[in-house]
Amino acid sequence: MIYLKESIKYLKNLLKFNDKVVIACSAGPDSMYLMHLLEALKKELNLTIICAHVNHKLRSQSEDEYQFLKEYCAQSNIIFEYYEILHYDDDNFHNTSHKLRYTFFEQIVNKYQANYLFTAHHGDDLIETILMKLTRGTSFFSYKGFDIISSKNNYKIVRPLIFLTKQEIKNYMDKNNLKYYIDNSNFSDHYTRNRYRKYVLPFLKSENIDVHKKYLEFSFELAECQDYVIDIVNKLMQKYFVDNILFIDKLQHEKDFIIKQCLHQILKNVYTNNSYLSKKYVNEILAMIKSSKPNLTLNLSQGLVASKEYNKIKFIKNMKNSSYYHVLKDEVTLHSLGKIEIVSNATLKDNNYIYLNSHEIELPLIIRSRKSGDKMLVKNLNGHKKIKDIFIDEKIPQSKRKTYPIVTDSGNNILWLPGLKKSKFDHANDRNYDIILKYTKKEGENHNESK
Repeated sequence: MIYLKESIKYLKNLLKFNDKVVIACSAGPDSMYLMHLLEALKKELNLTIICAHVNHKLRSQSEDEYQFLKEYCAQSNIIFEYYEILHYDDDNFHNTSHKLRYTFFEQIVNKYQANYLFTAHHGDDLIETILMKLTRGTSFFSYKGFDIISSKNNYKIVRPLIFLTKQEIKNYMDKNNLKYYIDNSNFSDHYTRNRYRKYVLPFLKSENIDVHKKYLEFSFELAECQDYVIDIVNKLMQKYFVDNILFIDKLQHEKDFIIKQCLHQILKNVYTNNSYLSKKYVNEILAMIKSSKPNLTLNLSQGLVASKEYNKIKFIKNMKNSSYYHVLKDEVTLHSLGKIEIVSNATLKDNNYIYLNSHEIELPLIIRSRKSGDKMLVKNLNGHKKIKDIFIDEKIPQSKRKTYPIVTDSGNNILWLPGLKKSKFDHANDRNYDIILKYTKKEGENHNESK
């Protein structure tokens, strides 16, 4: 029973005098053992113990468990908090009940400003979790199952029974004649975890009675590897991930494993709900990085887009409607793109200015977004050139091509791509003009980002 002592030793090293702790207690053997374990330390450390019990209202026995725990806590001077789940909105019972339980537990932690939430996950639970994750597939470090301690915003979740097997816990409870309840739904083959518990674990234990120790060592070692890799990833992310933009020219020299961990961390940053994370996304973004194509777009979940633009990948919200159309009277300011205005005089001849003759065009002037098939008679070039090809030649990022400003006359003749190209209608050299347009980029904006 050396691992039984490990749990007590761990708790003594963790807890401080006057700590407040919440225990998630179902009245089963595991959580009742944990309750007794904390009670044994209560007087020595002057602990405040809060029992948080959830009634799923799915079994008639649930009422007996509720009454038992309520009376037990009253007799033991333990605070009792109770929550009933009256209905389930999700088809996945386990997912919904898990969310509801932990929302309740966090509310109780915050109510009493507790330091810890204790759960009764044990060594067999760890084996089951690792096997299920390996079978289903997940991110690499998730294969460690769950940690003995994990940090939340203002408290920690602690699983001190991770050193023990289910049988060790039950043997202790029975030997000491301590009351607990058995949930018979844990024996049903309907639930995936139960099938691992009934059929896989007995086989593993027949091969090695201490197999839980091997899985525990595996979990701890993988956690140590994770800490080491996270240090590397954090340093790379500080250098190469800024404002949801990943600079891939330097990162692509790292090993694929490190790049994948960086991508996984990025997805955790841009998604608030980690259920959207998947290996599929990580591998697809890695393929974008390695592709020789300079411009690629990948649609992710929740309207998120990963857009490769030469040496960068931007993680942006997909703009469902990016088209616009403005009549130019004096000036037009385009959100995130800059300002186009009519000015009375100018001397510069670069692509931020165009000089037009009102007798050669149809007024008023129009500023709009790009349309399919747009072409322009480029200055000093015989014939038309597609706007799409100009953007490619000038290395305009794909994410900006739909919204890049195009200046036309009312006859839909494209006169100017501000800051980029002028049409044959420009008269900068012969002074045969009466309209001057000026383009001012948004501060910090650089359309031709590869140069």
